[in-house]
Amino acid sequence: MGRGNDVYEAPRDVLKKIDSTLVEMARSRRNSLCCGAGGAQMFKEAEKGDKEINVERTEDAIGVKADIVATGCAFCNTMLTDGVKHFNKEDEVQVLDVAELIASAADL
Repeated sequence: MGRGNDVYEAPRDVLKKIDSTLVEMARSRRNSLCCGAGGAQMFKEAEKGDKEINVERTEDAIGVKADIVATGCAFCNTMLTDGVKHFNKEDEVQVLDVAELIASAADL
């Protein structure tokens, strides 16, 4: 939503309304690090480098000690979920779409 449409605050405003505590990763908004899946990173072999892009982005999320990583992008959801699995943190960190968080808040 941010990179493609310059929409940064709307999802954060919604998350605040469902009584969540927001923690930002160091690389966010205009300075965010794209997980790469929209550029087909999840569909091809890894390029040369120190680590996979989704692993690096997941390190950012784990580094802020988030219980839930909220995303508005289906590609990010997949890439970050794979990153959480890479670090064996499935019991500690959930990756959820903003819509899933809204739906679960409506059930309360």
